[in-house]
Formats: sequence, structure tokens, C-alpha cells
Amino acid sequence: MKTSQLALKNSLNKYYWFKILILVTFCFMILNLHSYASLKIAYSDWPGWVAWEIGIQKGWFEEEGVDVEFEWLEYVPSMDAFAAGKVDACCMTNVDALVTGATGKKGVGIIINDYSNGNDMVVALPGISSIRQLKGKKIGLETGFVGHLLLLQALEENGLTESDVELINYPTDQTPQALESGSVAAIVAWQPNSGQALKLVSGSKPIFTSSDAKGLIYDLLYVSSESLAKRRDDWIAVTKVWYKIVDYMKDLKNEAEMLEILSARVQINPEQYKEIIRGTYILSLDEAKKFFKKGPGFSSVYGSSQIGDNFNVKYGVYPKSEFSDKYLDPSLTNSLK
Repeated sequence: MKTSQLALKNSLNKYYWFKILILVTFCFMILNLHSYASLKIAYSDWPGWVAWEIGIQKGWFEEEGVDVEFEWLEYVPSMDAFAAGKVDACCMTNVDALVTGATGKKGVGIIINDYSNGNDMVVALPGISSIRQLKGKKIGLETGFVGHLLLLQALEENGLTESDVELINYPTDQTPQALESGSVAAIVAWQPNSGQALKLVSGSKPIFTSSDAKGLIYDLLYVSSESLAKRRDDWIAVTKVWYKIVDYMKDLKNEAEMLEILSARVQINPEQYKEIIRGTYILSLDEAKKFFKKGPGFSSVYGSSQIGDNFNVKYGVYPKSEFSDKYLDPSLTNSLK
């Protein structure tokens, strides 16, 4: 009898430990799946961000062993998704990232994709050929975002202030229609919206562009600090893919295929996209390392961000200084050769 009871007890003990083993294994599987969930990146219609499509189409993320899910959104909704924690990273300008950080969620810039070199524009109605002629007139733009900063820079360089004009708030993708309606004398927008305005309104012209203030607008990939801390190796892999994309784009023999890929994403003619991409200067790895060095002025993303921060505080976009070194992490880019 005792032998039978002992055997039963041993059997129950084995069953008990078997269940524990199964439970522990299951927990490890769940944790492992969580650790390797797709990185989610929100990107939108800007040449330096549309460029990610090359890596997607070429399968380069898979080759680097990183699972990335790109979500195509309008620009402001992409920032809203980042602020809400729906994505791990978002493509933003250095100045808009400060606005998002001040009002929602702070991100860490790990890749400088490009700087705007003419694609951000102040586009005016026929007969207006200078910023000074906008005094006393209405200007349509999305207040509080990068176009607002570009206009403030243009006004300052021409001896005017924001109080010399009347700002009318429009979503950026509606600014071409605002200019066409004649309800404003000028609009501020980036490609493709700025180009659309020029096409809609015969005789309209850009009277100030980002090429007049190179380095005012840098475009970066901003990652949540939580994701960067947990999955740094994966973000290094993403950075490697980005510079593979850059090398591909800068090789002239790839131009036709590159334009096919980029234009298909935004559903326009490749030749039209060739014109659009000229206003965006894509940075090589060496150039990105240079602009990631601390310094004053537009030749450093740090200096540019500080200038943008000063503008934002001065004009009430947010109440106090927001920029700090925590917004930028050059170490992932600097780790590459």
C-alpha cells in the first residue's frame, strides 16, 4: 500500500513539474515574440522619407535581419500616431519634433535623412515678387509647424515680423486650394503641396524657399526613447539599411529605377518626381556625421534645432525652451563606416 502511495506521489510530482516546465516555456515564448515584434515606423510624403520605400521594395530590412513595418500616413497624423504610442518611430523635421515633444511625446533623432534645399516654399500670387510685398496681407499655412518657422525666417531676413502679416491656419495639403481661391496672398508649404500650388495658380512663384536658409529644416527619423533603449541593435540595423538606400540613390546608374520606385509610392509620373527630389538634399554617411557634430547655426542639426527652439518660444508655439541633447543621438550613425 505504501509503495503504491509513494508511486502515486512521485507521479503527481513529475506531473506538477512538467506543468511548471510547460508554463515557463510558454512564458519565454511570449516574451521572445514580444521582443521581436515588428518595429513600426510612420513615414509620409517627403522625398527624404519616401526614400525608405527603396529599402522596403528591395528587401534590405530582411537581409539585415530586422522586422520593420512602415505605416504611410499624412504628416500631422503620423506625428499624432507617434505621440499616441501607436508607432515606435516617426519621420519628422527637427523643428516639428520639438513641437511634438512639447505637446505630446519626445523622440530621439538617430538618422538625419536630408535637409530641405528648396522644396519648402513661400508661394505668392502673381504680381508679388518679394517677401516685403506681403506686408499687411494674408498668408495661409499650418501654424506651429515647420512652414511657420520658414515664414518667420523669411520675414526676419526682410525686416518684417509676424505682426506685419495676417496668418490664416490651413492644413498643409489644403494650402494650394487656398492660394487658388485668392483668399490669401501667399501660402507656405512643402513638396508636393508647394508644387501643386504653382501648377494651380498660373503666374504664381516661390519668393522664399528653404534653399535660402539651408539647414533651417533637417529631416530625421525620431525613435521613442523606450524602443531605442530596448532594441538598439535593431535600430542600428535600420540605420545600416538607410545608408544602403543612400548609396543606391547617389549612384547615377540607379536613377531610372529609383524614380520608378519613389514615384509609384506617391502615384505621380517619374519625370515629375525627378523635379521634386531636386529640392531635397539627401545626406551621405560622411555628411550626416558632419551635421551631427555640435555647433551653432544651420551647419549643425544641434544649432538648427536650437534656432528653431528659440523661434518657437519667441512666437508662442510652446511656452518655454524645449530643445536639449536628449533629442538627438548621433552614436548609431557614427558607429557605421
